[in-house]
Amino acid sequence: MIIHYPINAIKSYINWDYFYYAWGMHGKPDHEKQRLHDEAIQLLERYQQRYQAHAVFRLLKANSDGDDIVGEGFRLPFLRQQQGNPCLCISDFVRPLSSGQPDTLGVFATTVDSGMEHDFDDDPYLKMMMQLLADRLAEAAAERLHKEVRRTYWGYAPAEQLTIDDLHRETFQGIRPAVGYPSLPDTSLNFLINDILDMQQIGIHLTESGAMRPHASVSGLMIAHPQSRYFAIGKIDDTQLADYAKRRGMPIETVRKFLIANL
Repeated sequence: MIIHYPINAIKSYINWDYFYYAWGMHGKPDHEKQRLHDEAIQLLERYQQRYQAHAVFRLLKANSDGDDIVGEGFRLPFLRQQQGNPCLCISDFVRPLSSGQPDTLGVFATTVDSGMEHDFDDDPYLKMMMQLLADRLAEAAAERLHKEVRRTYWGYAPAEQLTIDDLHRETFQGIRPAVGYPSLPDTSLNFLINDILDMQQIGIHLTESGAMRPHASVSGLMIAHPQSRYFAIGKIDDTQLADYAKRRGMPIETVRKFLIANL
């Protein structure tokens, strides 16, 4: 399913803390942050008719199979923590294949019109401002999409009533791990997600490394398990690297390039 979000429909979902951080505003007086916020809001209002955010998602019948999540026509391999108690893997939060009962997995991507990143090359300050706002809007679209999935499309939390602050504190049931983040560090997973979603439908193209263009794009999974939580894979050893490469069907040296920060 594809959803198009006008800027006015998602700007209230923006997490401004990350916007301030990108501008190096940590520790600065509140009035300076407010001035930057007000300028950003004015820009969003000025360009709300020119740009939109876009989302595509699917809800799939799925089960875990070891450290993989499998369903009809797809298999998604994941990494498991080498340190921790317990050592977690994303697949831990999906009903196992041995149960004989299917679970549900959400797969999603969000982005913004590419012009937000490229239409302001003649003004460096405005270009940076719009690029950072584009990043925030892609994340805001993911936030709103996830809420709509929980309450309506998947409907496992139909009575959920959370404020924007609650959403930013991630007090909802389930998780929304994104590719490239600590629990999903392998950006090449985007190729598998693209096979499921066809992200080009909303204007996302992948580089040879699995990076998304526009840069202001988010992809990942939606999991409903009430005990699911975010975690970091951290460092892995050569044994897990070889196992993961085998499950990905890729040469070890190729996978090593994608996971160099975790080795």
